[in-house]
Amino acid sequence: MNPFVTLRIAFRAILRNKMRSFLTTLGIIIGVAAVIAMMAIGAGAKAQVEAAFAAMGTNLLILLPGSTSTGGSFGGFGTMPTLTWDDLASIRSEVATVRAAAPSLRSNQSMVSEEMNWTTSVIGTTPEYFQIRSWPIALGSPFTQGDVDIGSKVVVLGQTVAERLFGANANPVGQSIRIGNTPFSVVGIASRKGQSASGQDYDDTAFIPVTTFAHRISGGLTKYLTGQIFIQSTSSETTARALGDITALLRDRHHIAPGADDDFSIRNLSEIAGAQQQGTETMTTLLASVAAVSLLVGGIGIMNIMLVSVTERTREIGIRMAIGAKPHSILLQFLIEALTLSMAGGLIGVALGVGMAGWLAERFRWPMLIQPDVIGISVVFSAFVGVAFGLYPARKASQLDPIEALRYE
Repeated sequence: MNPFVTLRIAFRAILRNKMRSFLTTLGIIIGVAAVIAMMAIGAGAKAQVEAAFAAMGTNLLILLPGSTSTGGSFGGFGTMPTLTWDDLASIRSEVATVRAAAPSLRSNQSMVSEEMNWTTSVIGTTPEYFQIRSWPIALGSPFTQGDVDIGSKVVVLGQTVAERLFGANANPVGQSIRIGNTPFSVVGIASRKGQSASGQDYDDTAFIPVTTFAHRISGGLTKYLTGQIFIQSTSSETTARALGDITALLRDRHHIAPGADDDFSIRNLSEIAGAQQQGTETMTTLLASVAAVSLLVGGIGIMNIMLVSVTERTREIGIRMAIGAKPHSILLQFLIEALTLSMAGGLIGVALGVGMAGWLAERFRWPMLIQPDVIGISVVFSAFVGVAFGLYPARKASQLDPIEALRYE
């Protein structure tokens, strides 16, 4: 029999029972829509986590000083100065897995331009800081190592600070501001960094040379580094090794006995990012697995309806066989019906899933990332479900005895 005739007969049989056909595909529709919506929301959450940690810098380690202890009460890491400037120099020169290291001394200060004022966080650091944090300069240029060496009174402003002091879309490079009572020249505007996962505005910050910070804000350069050290490893693969190398170096320099606690702390943000991504991926996989069950339920529904259809159309099958239809034509007809139902459900489910993901993202302000490969896999899987669950009814129809089928009432 002509394949096109078989296809036409299959479509006619589906359209003859429109409501039943729609209810049959409903399980596939719900399953595909749920899979796509959950995967889109999960992928968006993963992308948001990656963006948040990328904003902090790549291959990043943060070295913190020790903790004070008074009467058994600990002040937390960073409350007792245990890191020295010599420690920083040793990390830069002796640890092969470290690409760059920069101090970060922080203080809240009032900043005043000609017309406006703003209180923000001022960070004293070195030029390597911008490399470590993957933070390019949008206007002007960063301060140089020469500025650090001579303690130049220059400042790089974050986008939020620049807008507050000079207005939106202004170019304050070359302008003067006061930090406290000290005049500074604006040499650059950092590119927009955005917010951290906790809502901290990275752009509400200003950067000055660390030596200038020490002499103009913190009261002088002492032996101890009263802040953090940002460290970039040579690659993401060497970050864990760099952590171990730095730990061994500092324990040796600080003469810490074997088994004694460190008087410093190193945070590996790559591990934190990996843990958060793994948690997001696990939740996404769980939700997608639950949604995929709906596809199997939909497949069972297709099998059930096709078996009912075979029973209802037994005489029709017998007549077709009596006038020359081959068993493989009967098999193909019912397979086409099952495949059409599942594919129609898959395509409708794709549209519904994309719409549902968009609505959820807008309603709850969730991130969303539509993945074309997930859509393709969902449609192919729905087609596979249709063929897999339609094969048994189709084989049953093709194996009917024509004489018994013609006698069927």
